[in-house]
Amino acid sequence: MEAISAEALVKSFGKIIALDGVSLGIELGELFFLLGPSGCGKSTLLRCIAGLEIPDRGVIRFDGRDVTRVPPHRRETAMVFQSYALWPHLSVAQNIAFGLEERRVPKPEIKRRVAAALELVQLAGFGPRGIDQMSGGQQQRVALARALVVKPKCLLLDEPLSNLDAQLRLEMRHEIRRIVKHNGLTAIYVTHDQEEALAMADRMAILTQGRIAQIGTPEAIYRTPLSASVASFIGETNLIPGVVLDSWNARATIATAVGPLCGRLTDEAWQPAPGAAVQLSIRPEAWRLHPEPGDNTVTGNIIERTYLGQRIQYWIDTAVGRQQVFEMNPQQMYQPGEDQLRLHVRADDVLVLKC
Repeated sequence: MEAISAEALVKSFGKIIALDGVSLGIELGELFFLLGPSGCGKSTLLRCIAGLEIPDRGVIRFDGRDVTRVPPHRRETAMVFQSYALWPHLSVAQNIAFGLEERRVPKPEIKRRVAAALELVQLAGFGPRGIDQMSGGQQQRVALARALVVKPKCLLLDEPLSNLDAQLRLEMRHEIRRIVKHNGLTAIYVTHDQEEALAMADRMAILTQGRIAQIGTPEAIYRTPLSASVASFIGETNLIPGVVLDSWNARATIATAVGPLCGRLTDEAWQPAPGAAVQLSIRPEAWRLHPEPGDNTVTGNIIERTYLGQRIQYWIDTAVGRQQVFEMNPQQMYQPGEDQLRLHVRADDVLVLKC
């Protein structure tokens, strides 16, 4: 296991600034996700940690040791790429053994470690097969085995599941997390898939335009985003503009087009002044059709409805814009163009964010 830190990393490609002063710390044995939209800098950051790119400025440390300009093969990391990068002319066992052969490990030891790696990824006995005889999920396991067989201190994964179908992605999520935790590895995982990150990560960093917008656990980032961009990227949300009427402790009353709404401040260090422009974030599942005491209430007309089995997705036109609403385990379906609904939401589920 190895702790990793990055301090004020800057990396440019011509006029494009891929990393703009990025700093973070990753703990021993942590499965840490780098998440963000295309072009946000997450893959560049991973490649800098791997040694495949050298930052223009800043420092990368492994267990306190400066490795900023240490070549990749001396960092004791292993990387799993989106494309898997397997050699089709080699067998499964030969693909896995390649890194050990480059390190001049004795052949008996290679054979033993390849067998152990295959066992670890649940492919025991598949060594003689050709790569073209393996399914997509099996090829992903081979790529993992090839990374693990060299006994890295840190495992780096760059969108490893993006080429798999939905069911295989679900299976491999559990498999990758099991392997990382079973081996006590520190792992850094790049993805743009929010659900994947929420399901797997110990902690995650959200990147936007080469900077870190927020770091935290999946639950903390989903329930307490610090900005509208983070709230919009992690899961789905409704954003409502407003102006602060009053704020106290971690609460605020916001003037909106439907009247005052009471909400929760996500940034404990921020106490907005009356008159400050803010945005409210309300998750689709936070809207409810049955009131409770103290609820905020908004009235609107159903524009669109989609039946999704375990829930119904409504689009409801209101004075504060079109609201997406999820009703879980629905007992009744309301009709577009016919029914007007009163939406209710608790103050704790109305997040007050800086503009």
